[in-house]
Amino acid sequence: MYFRHIRDLREDHDLKQKEVAAILGIKQTVYSRYERGYQTIPVEHALKLADYYKVSIDYLFDRTDDPYK
Repeated sequence: MYFRHIRDLREDHDLKQKEVAAILGIKQTVYSRYERGYQTIPVEHALKLADYYKVSIDYLFDRTDDPYK
């Protein structure tokens, strides 16, 4: 499943995949698979991304276009 907000957030914060992967403690290739929807994002990584970007989990998973709902 592809989640467009994950990539959008990374690009909006001028981060490279490698930098976000380091925040999550994973390899860049794994993070790339998250962005492209080839691998499911574990809950702990989703929570870490939501906290890092200060957005809701629903926004991360494209359930809303409002980052704070």
